[in-house]
Amino acid sequence: MMLTETIAEGPSVEEAVDAGLEELGVQADAAEFEVLQEAARGVFSSGKAARVRVWLKPDFVEALSREEPQEGEEEEELPEGLRVETEVAKLSEEELDGVADTAVEAIQAILGGFGIEAAIDEYEGDEGEIILDIVSGDLGMLIGRHGKTLDALQTLVSAITSRKIGFRYPVVVDVEGYRGRRREKLEDMARRTAERVHRQKRAVKLRPMTSYERRIIHVALRDDRRVVTASEGEEPTRSVVVTPK
Repeated sequence: MMLTETIAEGPSVEEAVDAGLEELGVQADAAEFEVLQEAARGVFSSGKAARVRVWLKPDFVEALSREEPQEGEEEEELPEGLRVETEVAKLSEEELDGVADTAVEAIQAILGGFGIEAAIDEYEGDEGEIILDIVSGDLGMLIGRHGKTLDALQTLVSAITSRKIGFRYPVVVDVEGYRGRRREKLEDMARRTAERVHRQKRAVKLRPMTSYERRIIHVALRDDRRVVTASEGEEPTRSVVVTPK
């Protein structure tokens, strides 16, 4: 279930709010807050931290939850034999257009809940995935802190699309090229890590990443004959380990 409210603390109200926003995975324009306790100041203060309540705006919650199954409602099952289809299939141009159109409809429905009108650029990724880049306007709220809101949007759109087309096909949702820029940074980090692993002859465990980010690391290093990569741990702390051959 999506976290919609939290209590956070910090040395100041601003820092407490930031902590709350980070826990919810959104930017300031998607949430509201209430000060529960000001930070104590002065030589004789007790050192109390600021304490705030931070919650998501109702229209934000409604937009992200509209397509999710309600309590007591069973999620629609995918046809047997198609539920674990995760590899890029060889589809016809017409079938690919159908997948893309379905995903675009899901994105537009979610954006409509925010009152956002934006164009969606469509193109094919290096691995055959369909990339849908939401462009135009101030869309920072759709990215969120460290891309967490975009990850939630990605999960929601993928689930809706899979249910409607009957199988899973890799569709990547981006916002104004954020994932593209993030991908370049991750690929650069992967290459630098491989150099370090090869030089020091020891494994390096990267920080926890989303499945999308881990895949970028794996793909970036799959042709590097000096190292091998593997994912270890459980979500949400699952990480990539780069090991020398």
